[in-house]
Amino acid sequence: MSFGLPEGSKVAVAMSGGVDSSVAAALLAEQGYDVFGMMLRLWSEPGKEMANRCCTPDAMARAKRIAAQLGIPFYVVDAKDVFRETVVEYFLDGYTQGATPNPCLMCNRHIRWEFLLNRALALGADFMATGHYARVQRTPGEPVRLLRGKDTHKDQSYVLAVLEQQQLARAVFPLGEYTKLEVRVLAEKFKLPAAHIKDSQDLCFLAGTDYQDFLQRFAPQSISPGQIVTTSGEGIGEHNGLAFYTIGQRKGLGIAHSEPLYVIKKDIEANTLVVGTKGEMGTLELTAGSVNWVSGQPRTAPFDAEVKIRYSAKFVPGVVSPSENGQFKVKFLHPLRDITPGQAAVAYQDEEAIVSGIIETVLTPAENHTPVRLIQ
Repeated sequence: MSFGLPEGSKVAVAMSGGVDSSVAAALLAEQGYDVFGMMLRLWSEPGKEMANRCCTPDAMARAKRIAAQLGIPFYVVDAKDVFRETVVEYFLDGYTQGATPNPCLMCNRHIRWEFLLNRALALGADFMATGHYARVQRTPGEPVRLLRGKDTHKDQSYVLAVLEQQQLARAVFPLGEYTKLEVRVLAEKFKLPAAHIKDSQDLCFLAGTDYQDFLQRFAPQSISPGQIVTTSGEGIGEHNGLAFYTIGQRKGLGIAHSEPLYVIKKDIEANTLVVGTKGEMGTLELTAGSVNWVSGQPRTAPFDAEVKIRYSAKFVPGVVSPSENGQFKVKFLHPLRDITPGQAAVAYQDEEAIVSGIIETVLTPAENHTPVRLIQ
């Protein structure tokens, strides 16, 4: 597999010491490209460096050992300050404003594919590779297309849909055509020390702690107790701080009622947690901002798409309508129960990621009773 790169290309590989980036580096080296590894040293809470998932001393030593085994140069890039200012602050600000942010989106946009890419280019790289499960398709004279990875369970195009064309033009995803199982087999074949390293779904900078504990230490202003109210405005209890709750949550509300109640909305101005019955849940429409048209060519007319409203969500059909103010709206066929401001909405056609945006507002069935019909 040549990965479609010109012969002799110099490729930087963002390495973490894990199995995916290690196999990506091994595949590129096997193909004869001029490969070198780069690892980010990210911010950790003081005293908890050993537990930071992305760059513990053990992970750093393992990545360095793998690079030596592959016979490629290896560099460590200090990104502590920019990561703290860009990603961690985004996380803290999002919860303070009542959203449920996905800091991985900001990390990919600003840390890996801006900060690290610029340093890779300064070292003479033509391209930069990561261990993401996604694909890029290059056709001369046309925009680079971002496609889903072959492994539908591991596909990570969702978190990469924030990338722009100048970044995708440099991007290489060697694992896009592989499943996770196949990658594990390749790691064994290459005799990589990372072959049996387990994947982690935790946010790296939480260092194994609960996000609520992290907020209490770094954003205590986001935690202010207030009332729990029903959709009719009846007060039925007290919440511990809006940052501790998510849309659709049922357990842990600490209230007694004749039927199960779910979090419907977080009212920041009133500092109230709005709850309702299962029948009151659901969202038919969302508005997204911070929009990125992956092709670099914004659309102006509504179009049918399959939409993901968070990384772990299933694809659901809807109609995407671009707005003149640079936002877009998505109207769904049926109400969805877990659309959450702060997460990304990413629209696809076939296997291609078309547009991404951060969810800002939603419409509940009570506000819009008419589900959309697909255009075609």
